[in-house]
Amino acid sequence: MKIEVINGALIETLCDTLIITLFEGDKGLPAGSTASLADRALNGHINRIIQGLPAAGKYGETTVIYTLGMISAERIILLGAGKKADFTLEKARALMAIALRKANKLRAKRVAASISDIVGSGVADSRAMAQGVVEGAIMGLYQFKCYKSGNNDVHNIEQLLIVEAGAGNITAINKGAELGKIVAASVNYARDLINHPAQYMTPAKMARQAEKLARQYGLEISLLEQEDMQQQGMGALLAVARGSSEPPKLIVLKYMGDPASQEIIAYVGKGITFDSGGISIKPSQNMDEMKRDMAGGGAVIGAMMAIGQLKPKVNIVAVVPCTENMPSGSAYRPGDIITSMSGKTIEVLNTDAEGRLILADAVSYAKKIGATKIIDLATLTGACVVGLGTVYSGVITNDSEWCRRIMAAARQAGEKMWELPNDEEYLEQIKSSIADLKNSGGRAAGTITAGLFIGQFADPTPWVHIDIAGTSDADKTKGYNLKGGTGAGVRTLIQLATHLGGL
Repeated sequence: MKIEVINGALIETLCDTLIITLFEGDKGLPAGSTASLADRALNGHINRIIQGLPAAGKYGETTVIYTLGMISAERIILLGAGKKADFTLEKARALMAIALRKANKLRAKRVAASISDIVGSGVADSRAMAQGVVEGAIMGLYQFKCYKSGNNDVHNIEQLLIVEAGAGNITAINKGAELGKIVAASVNYARDLINHPAQYMTPAKMARQAEKLARQYGLEISLLEQEDMQQQGMGALLAVARGSSEPPKLIVLKYMGDPASQEIIAYVGKGITFDSGGISIKPSQNMDEMKRDMAGGGAVIGAMMAIGQLKPKVNIVAVVPCTENMPSGSAYRPGDIITSMSGKTIEVLNTDAEGRLILADAVSYAKKIGATKIIDLATLTGACVVGLGTVYSGVITNDSEWCRRIMAAARQAGEKMWELPNDEEYLEQIKSSIADLKNSGGRAAGTITAGLFIGQFADPTPWVHIDIAGTSDADKTKGYNLKGGTGAGVRTLIQLATHLGGL
């Protein structure tokens, strides 16, 4: 879909579909608003609809009216935005996704919308609002059709016009729209990685995708093979990989946007391309969803796609350990003791607590290659889903200031995260009587103890862990998230990089 910002009047724009926003509870149409101008052109038809359908302004409601040639557009989608006092930039993202999916069902080709009325609600400036609505539009129209046979009658909107009546904001809106396109495309790229089945998205295929990305966007890349991991002493990662016939890969992508700086931010993403649970095998119900256990790694690679284009003045290294976790005669077992790259020994109580093991070695490697601050993303624990559901990602940290900056980036990006406690008492649950650590602290505070396990390999480097187990995929379409992988974390990582890099 081509996105273009133009100067002009929305109701005079040549298109087949206009999107006009209505706020719930407004007494009449605001004077000078796009809705009032369209109402006048349609001889009061919009006002009559609002009187007959009081819920038309309710959040997420769409009402289609046909113009019968009275204006250039064939139809108008009245988009309910809810109460103005409750309106947010995040809601603007979701609403644009809802509106464009509606337009797509109506087989629209050329759609026009204005952000002026929404910006007037005071929730964001023109640039931020333009970025948000473009992100919502592109993410909301995402489709994963790689394995559908035949034509499937897939209809796609060809053009979205963002129409601005005054010329003064065009530059800011253009900048926001361009950034929105890059961010949303990176989220959709991560979604593609996540949605592919494990038979396709193997560790080797993830590595090839990263190589292609590096060539396209000028990133440095290195791949550690199994022999390299052995030389590095990555006993935790190699233990998890032992049960699979697919060889493990460690993907390292580098973007050095500020060579004069000694600071290097590490983005570490869990890349379990399929998680059977290993010897501690999972129940068969919903095991098919374990193809998405590499969502943290997919998010990190997706973020690097945007960073390579935006070129912020910051140094970032992405480290993604990739392997399957499978049961076999060579698989690691409960009761085994393994030695991590850091030298710390780990008693394995549960082979389904494998993500923290591969991240332990990945974090150690990130420190070895110079990382001064670390973020890791992982679909780590079912306990996080129990505690926070599918709304918030869980956060654990060893550095409150570093965490504050990441949480601020998440809020600006529209991703919800909740910091969990990190009291030392929790560490007692992961102490082993026969090794340095054990890989499971039991059911109690499972998200916290799993995160703090990884933190034992990060200290004393400032580190934040983000558990996206509940937010990495959606079981139904809502807002700009469609059923399947969501690309959770991508926008936060991009926002952090652009903020640190002065964009």
